[in-house]
Amino acid sequence: MEPFVTLKARAVPLATENIDTDQIIPARFLKATSKKGFGKNVFRDWRFDKTGHLNYEFPLNQKKYEGAQILVAGTNFGCGSSREHAAWALVDYGFKVVISSFFADIFKGNALNNGLLPITVDASFLKQLLLEIQTTPQLQLEVDLEKQELHTPTQKTSFAIDAYKKMCLLQGYDDIDYLLSQKESISAFEAQHTLSTL
Repeated sequence: MEPFVTLKARAVPLATENIDTDQIIPARFLKATSKKGFGKNVFRDWRFDKTGHLNYEFPLNQKKYEGAQILVAGTNFGCGSSREHAAWALVDYGFKVVISSFFADIFKGNALNNGLLPITVDASFLKQLLLEIQTTPQLQLEVDLEKQELHTPTQKTSFAIDAYKKMCLLQGYDDIDYLLSQKESISAFEAQHTLSTL
């Protein structure tokens, strides 16, 4: 994973509530085990109609939101099954941040494990943010992970994040990377432990 410190980027609004992981990436696309390639099918059943043509009423298909790296969604995002592929699909599509007023716990964990920052804001902030983006699609949001702050042109809020996951994102570590970064300390502990048991 790449380190995440700050991000200044455009956002796309998806005000739908209770978006489950089967809508983020439908089950029929879960055959692959590599994290790559899932982005083309993110929100597949909403982005495309039954004939396979793009649905231009869906925000992700609208040119005014093209290139957005932040997804602003309705409450209870990522509910449903625990599939990690949902986070893979969002990251592979190009999202670095998802903002909502509530995330399903398992999705939130999967997102953090894959370099996707889920930011929880209160309902009134979210409502105003969605309105701002819809009114001014070109506006940019600023995320400062170190300070745990989210800035819009008109408002600012702080957000909570687990200290360990914050450190991993700042360093670009997944759990294995973190363990490898501690290799010398682990080896020293094992050596000391072996000596103390002799």
